[in-house]
Amino acid sequence: QVQLAESGGGLLQAGGSLRLSCVVSGRTFSNYNMGWFRQAPGKDRAFVAIMTWSGSTTYYADSVKGRFTISRDNAKNTVYLQMNSLKPEDTAIYYCAARSMSSLAPYYTWRTYNYWGQGTQVTVSS
Repeated sequence: QVQLAESGGGLLQAGGSLRLSCVVSGRTFSNYNMGWFRQAPGKDRAFVAIMTWSGSTTYYADSVKGRFTISRDNAKNTVYLQMNSLKPEDTAIYYCAARSMSSLAPYYTWRTYNYWGQGTQVTVSS
């Protein structure tokens, strides 16, 4: 019903910038909120950012606040994650995710998201 495809990962040095893209496709009768999560080596999957598909409300993890920006382009059915001032600790596989707007669980709980992309690797060297 809903398919997500993220891209834009890569290898770069600390202090650099990168923009990830998530193309949303498929047909559904439900509305979804879009989020970004990441999983670093040896760590659990963690919340990064979320934006409601029907609105402009955004939330960010404290670790990325002020450096990362989530946005969308409705004409392209695409959600973006602009990452600036990247740090080695940002190294992770980044996932685009979607969940129904009917979910009442906290937005940062990854297990409540219904659809996931395949992930894109971001590696930041020091």
